[in-house]
Amino acid sequence: MTLKTLFLNPPSFENFDGGAGSRWPATREIESYWYPVWLAYPAGMLEGSRLLDAPPHHVSAEETIKIARDYEFLVLFTSTPGFPGDVRLVEAMKRENPALKVAFVGPHVSVLPEKSLRDCSAIDFVVRKEFDYPVVEFAQGKPLEQIAGVSYWKNGSIVHNPDRPVINDLDALPDVVDVYKRDLDPRRYNVPFLLHPFVSLYTTRGCPAQCTFCLWPQTLSGHPWRKRSTDKVAAEMAKAKEYWPWVREFFFDDDTFNLQKARTIELCSKLKPLGLTWSCTSRVTTDFETLKAMKEAGCRLLIVGYESGDAQILKNIKKGATVERARQFTKDCHKLGLVIHGDFILGLPGETPATIANTIAFAKELDVETIQVSVAHAYPGTELFEYAVKNGFMSNREMVDEGGHQLAHIEYPGLSSDDILEAVHRFYDEYYFRPKAVFRILRKAVFDSSERSRLYKEAKTFLRLRSQRNRAVRQRRSQPVPPPPPTLRPTAPEKAEAVEAANA
Repeated sequence: MTLKTLFLNPPSFENFDGGAGSRWPATREIESYWYPVWLAYPAGMLEGSRLLDAPPHHVSAEETIKIARDYEFLVLFTSTPGFPGDVRLVEAMKRENPALKVAFVGPHVSVLPEKSLRDCSAIDFVVRKEFDYPVVEFAQGKPLEQIAGVSYWKNGSIVHNPDRPVINDLDALPDVVDVYKRDLDPRRYNVPFLLHPFVSLYTTRGCPAQCTFCLWPQTLSGHPWRKRSTDKVAAEMAKAKEYWPWVREFFFDDDTFNLQKARTIELCSKLKPLGLTWSCTSRVTTDFETLKAMKEAGCRLLIVGYESGDAQILKNIKKGATVERARQFTKDCHKLGLVIHGDFILGLPGETPATIANTIAFAKELDVETIQVSVAHAYPGTELFEYAVKNGFMSNREMVDEGGHQLAHIEYPGLSSDDILEAVHRFYDEYYFRPKAVFRILRKAVFDSSERSRLYKEAKTFLRLRSQRNRAVRQRRSQPVPPPPPTLRPTAPEKAEAVEAANA
């Protein structure tokens, strides 16, 4: 008998987009929710299962606990910022339903499996890295001892079964849009720079790039790049169009969608007849011919990780791209009419007040449609985490505040964590309060009535959070700073486990 299984992206901080499609789990300046793509694959393999994406559907913790009473097996996707709250949630679930079996999946437990099990006795096992087949095998009755890639308690000790090879045949996995159709409401998902409503999915897994800060390739999806066949992707997109003719945009949330030129052009030739509007991730190394094929096939927008405008910082983080190449790429996109959402990170290794000024100037020079500015987060299992711990650059601050908003937790000589956080606000101010940027936003509001109310709501939310954060920084600066308590710094076993995982 297959266990009746609940796949859960748990309730958390308000506006917390820590779901399976989110690379940087945190509460955003503007409400954002990404699709729980990873959970949808195994949910599509188990008849009678349910995928519950609590945050965008505004399902409370109390409601989630009640729902879990009717299930025998829970698969919960957790994150480093959300883990403490997820622990409290499953402990309450087990009190209500003591027979419930619980598996935690996601980057946090992949890197810290032993610590995670010790932190929560309600967890029966965790799955390291890709979890599609392990949780399905358990639900279908396979003993834990025979399932590769899991860690669990046995006779008072924690057992780590051998790692599971990465999934190479992605075409064997189910179509996530079937699970979306069954369990999710696309109108509940919002990302400010994407047209609303939108639907997102993957066409590949993994990323061969070596960026030291990037969470997913180092902890969950891996560096080996694996792709679905272009026929399989096109067929799923045709199905999605049939399911939701009112969806305005589709988003390919791959680590890097257009990594391989020949494959991208082949896929575009099969998407073009569908007449879809779609967007995707992109590296600045993509050439003009590939971008042209994408535009002609319906591509509207690219999410581009510029990260920094300083050449040395790009080398420090092993970005594999240059400032000069980023400039040419952006010119090519502007020439073709492709919209860019640019991602930047402050607080990366080598950051100084001068490099921050360079990056802000670089962003204004590029003049892309929208930007997101993040503080550098050293997630366990990443090379950045190892670097920050080894050099004593981790502050005694948590990754997020009580509301889930990102906090700078790395600092350098001459550049405190508060300096970095203040620079994030300054970056936004200098970028968006330019006449050119203001005109672009107003023009969008005037000529796109469907976006007008959303822009107004987002502007109010952003300005309110901006004010709250600036006030918090001023208050901290006015108070004497106590010495950091040792318990807030990574413990020796925690360092060793994370460093070992990063080197694996």
